[in-house]
Amino acid sequence: MIYDFFHKLVYRLPMMMSKIQAALISPYHGGSHRAWAEGLQAFTQHDVTLLTLPARFWKWRMHGGAVTLARRFLAQEQRPDVILTTDMLDVTTFLALTRPFTAHTPIALYMHENQLTYPLSANPNEGAMRRQHGERDLHYAFVNYASMLAADVVLFNSQFHLDSWLHALPRFLRRYPEFNELNSVETVRQKSRVLPVGVDFGRLEMGEEGRSQSPLVLWNQRWEYDKNPTMFFEALFTLADEGIPFQVALCGEQFGKRPSIFAEAVARLGERLIHIGYAQPDHYRQLLWTADVTVSTAHHEFFGISVLEAIYCHTFPILPHRLSYPELIPESYHWRCLYEDEAGLLPRLRWALQQREAARQIAGELATAVAGYGWSHMSARYDDVLAQLVER
Repeated sequence: MIYDFFHKLVYRLPMMMSKIQAALISPYHGGSHRAWAEGLQAFTQHDVTLLTLPARFWKWRMHGGAVTLARRFLAQEQRPDVILTTDMLDVTTFLALTRPFTAHTPIALYMHENQLTYPLSANPNEGAMRRQHGERDLHYAFVNYASMLAADVVLFNSQFHLDSWLHALPRFLRRYPEFNELNSVETVRQKSRVLPVGVDFGRLEMGEEGRSQSPLVLWNQRWEYDKNPTMFFEALFTLADEGIPFQVALCGEQFGKRPSIFAEAVARLGERLIHIGYAQPDHYRQLLWTADVTVSTAHHEFFGISVLEAIYCHTFPILPHRLSYPELIPESYHWRCLYEDEAGLLPRLRWALQQREAARQIAGELATAVAGYGWSHMSARYDDVLAQLVER
């Protein structure tokens, strides 16, 4: 056994000491996808080259992105040891078009999201599937599924994401009349693992800002239906009617027509609002450190980068007891931070606004707890995955 150990160690030393040449393919290179890719490139010990397309026309990226990226891949001289790509790539098409050079190149597929369990809006006129009148276009789910079969390893950003995909996949395959390949569910399961997103907490450093006279509530998520802003604002309206003092900062990106509840919130909250709209990096950083509370009412969250950013900056989190959030918050804090429904949200938010020092103490403890998601820690886990793939 000792011989085997040292034999394996000696075998791995050249790989551990040499840099791996990796191509990271990001067909929808914006937002969290871009932050993840560039964070890995900055912190990894290996050489990572980005191959990207702009973050627009997401459906066309899943259809045609593989063709464009395959052409660009073939045009460059680099022949990587390993390929890491996001879920927006049709891996099967990409590999088919590059097979003279990628037939033996291991490929890892990173699932930021998927097109099978991403929730649809109850309103057919909003959300990603509005052109299908609220119906899910299963072609994109099949692209994800076939890409998983073609990849050597499938990486999910949370256990919730992995579990929800594997739960939905058999039902998806049973829709087809024959040869529905149900055994492939186990194939996908065997090659799947959880690897959380790394977060560049270093860009948020500035030291804790002084708190405002009134507690500040932060919304730093996308202005879209899947984040359920109506529930968030209804809670604020209730507490405002109770006369509880607080201010609100509405950050986050907006990719289309904003939900109508935002206009109502601006009218009803009035002077309580100290910021409305996308915040530039310096101002966003200041708001994170100034805020007392961050709230999520999301219907959907496969990971939660914005929540982790707020927690790292000592902002007290109030989150649903579902989705990926129980993974982000240590279990001993679940009772205080996680709620089951609106009846559980209100008392937690009321408590955090009225007991600022107690909430601030817990926020400081949680900041230490989530620091492990920083790239300075997570990069080693990614490096190990890439090395293991090359060693196969």
